[in-house]
Amino acid sequence: MASDGAAVDASGAAAEVVDKQPHKLEKKWTFWIDNQSKPKQGAAWGNNLRKVYTFQTVEEFWCLYDQVFKPSKLPANADFHLFKAGVEPKWEDPECASGGKWTVTSSRSLPLKLCGLKH
Repeated sequence: MASDGAAVDASGAAAEVVDKQPHKLEKKWTFWIDNQSKPKQGAAWGNNLRKVYTFQTVEEFWCLYDQVFKPSKLPANADFHLFKAGVEPKWEDPECASGGKWTVTSSRSLPLKLCGLKH
């Protein structure tokens, strides 16, 4: 170990110590899915809305992005939402009352890479 705190590799050269601390986001975020592929007759909007996962670090986000969520695997007519934790993707939520949305719509025949989504 070098005296300045840097690690030394097998060749004796100083190696930079990698910071293993997670990169915390300012706020927690939650993924939601609304699966409308098999809507029930007369069901209120939001009955199929489910909280999927809440994350608070950059590393947790990329783990989800790389390993869990594949937009190409979502059922037809499913909506995938990302909101601050504690906010539901409903207009009735006070945080959403004056809000808007961004929407990406793709078809099964159009490669998702052309839509800007790589999965």
